[in-house]
This record gives sequence, C-alpha cells and structure tokens, in this order.
Amino acid sequence: MATIIAKSFLSAKDISLYMGVSLSMAYRIIRQLNEELSESGYITVAGRVSRSYFEEKTYMNKGREYVSL
Repeated sequence: MATIIAKSFLSAKDISLYMGVSLSMAYRIIRQLNEELSESGYITVAGRVSRSYFEEKTYMNKGREYVSL
C-alpha cells in the first residue's frame, strides 16, 4: 500500500494511490467530499480535499503513521 505524505490537503493522485482506484474515481471522491464540506459552510479547493475530512469519511486514519518521502 502506498504511503501518503503528511500534508493538509490530498490530491486525486494521493487518493488514487492510497485507495487503489483510478484517477477519475479519485476526482469523483474529491468532488463528493468537497460538496459535503461546501454544504456545511467550509471553503474548498477544487481538485484537493482536506486530509482529515477524507480520513474521517473513509476510516483511513486507523492505526496509520505518516512519513515524508
């Protein structure tokens, strides 16, 4: 499994590698998560998603350590 660099926002490439999905699917995931954040009043960045929100919604933070490459 790929390691995600410890950063605040994840790109589609990060999500694609981490979840093992295509780049287009990763963009769909980002779009969905950003829509949820926007509806809650948060500012979003197209093509990026908050790492903490991504982890919360996908349970990807359970027992993981982040390292820099």
